[in-house]
Amino acid sequence: MILSSPTRRPSPIRILVTGANGGYGRTLLDQLRRLPDMTATQLVDPDVAGVSALLVDLGVTDEGIATPSSPAETAAALAEGRIAVLADGSAIDWSGVDVLVEATGRIDAGHAYASTALENGTHVVMVSKEIDSVAGVALSRTAREKGLRYLPGDGDQPANLLRLVAWVLECGFDIVALGKSSEYDLVFDPESGTVDQNGVTVDAPGLAGLLGLGDDPLATVAARASQVAALKRSAAADYCEMNVVSLYTGAGVDVESMHYPVARPAELADMFASRADGGLLDRTGVVDVFSMLRLPGEASFAGGVFVIVRTGDPVTWETLRGKGHVVSRDGRYACIFWPYHYMGVETPLTVAAAVDGTSVVSEPRQHTVLAARASADLPAGTTFRVEGHHHEIAGVAPVILQPDAGEIAPYYLLSGATLRADVVAGALVRFADLDGVPEGAAAAYRTGLALGR
Repeated sequence: MILSSPTRRPSPIRILVTGANGGYGRTLLDQLRRLPDMTATQLVDPDVAGVSALLVDLGVTDEGIATPSSPAETAAALAEGRIAVLADGSAIDWSGVDVLVEATGRIDAGHAYASTALENGTHVVMVSKEIDSVAGVALSRTAREKGLRYLPGDGDQPANLLRLVAWVLECGFDIVALGKSSEYDLVFDPESGTVDQNGVTVDAPGLAGLLGLGDDPLATVAARASQVAALKRSAAADYCEMNVVSLYTGAGVDVESMHYPVARPAELADMFASRADGGLLDRTGVVDVFSMLRLPGEASFAGGVFVIVRTGDPVTWETLRGKGHVVSRDGRYACIFWPYHYMGVETPLTVAAAVDGTSVVSEPRQHTVLAARASADLPAGTTFRVEGHHHEIAGVAPVILQPDAGEIAPYYLLSGATLRADVVAGALVRFADLDGVPEGAAAAYRTGLALGR
């Protein structure tokens, strides 16, 4: 039947997933059940019981799960057709892996898994954007030298945006800006005059008169922002994802904190336009993020991605506007977008591209660095921890900068490190300020930096 998943290979691609327990791992494992030419054979996570319960929830029998403690035991379990659930990397059977999907989100562990995979002739699909932002350039170079692939994983915004950019460039467009929506929409209820952002509700009655851009779009956007000022709209994850996109595209930022306009999708071509044309941007070819404003019942942008392009023939673009495409009011810009990211549901696309060598992703360079700027005076002895769903670090704000000669410490290299000296509010955290930086990932960052931009 045409509408069924094709079997493309004589034997399935064998997938190792690190950081398997959680929402991402579940979406990937569930999707792999539908694909006869791919199979997750080894799953690594400290929560062995949690991963085992997840597998049972997805229909795997208890007899189909093994919890070996050595590579030999793992190999034996795989030979029996069982899924090996491992507490750490010490029991991985690398001879039974074709592709590593790295999803720990932890700099030290994830970098070690990716490096070891490449040493063992295994392709790497990187879902941990934190590791990509620090060590992606060096890991990609190592993979190429070994005839392997190192790719950002489809299903998260960086890889999705890179695929969209490849399509846009192949069509011949000139890109002005590229980016994504922030993770959580601003849902405005005109009846109550409130805005809900992922369960947090604030009063914002003034938004009722700000649903259109009006005669002064920038003033409108500023007024919207003031209405929702009580909400935290930016996240370290957003900055990290846009930093990763910059590594693969060369795009910079217009301002280090990005603009984050409160906007509706139909307005993006007006917002991310040159300031000379009434938009936000003093420079073009940049990454950015917007906070989606919508009404209850309206479709979400779903953390999707967009590219702003310059248009050409006015008649052509008026025709496209009439078909529902997003074109700026002056007709100079258009927004091309994919309003989705489906997490692990899409990652098999990257797994296949890694094995087949069909990826459209270019080799990354350290065009920007995700840095940490102190948001308050930080005394010596402060220890940094990556915490929460968005992997934030208390006491510092993420910013995207052009890299220096290596003095600035990347944001996620602060994980577990301690300040050896005071850092005043507003200052960047530098390597010289820190003790306990993860050595392997730090060395990879410097290696990538030395490759140039």
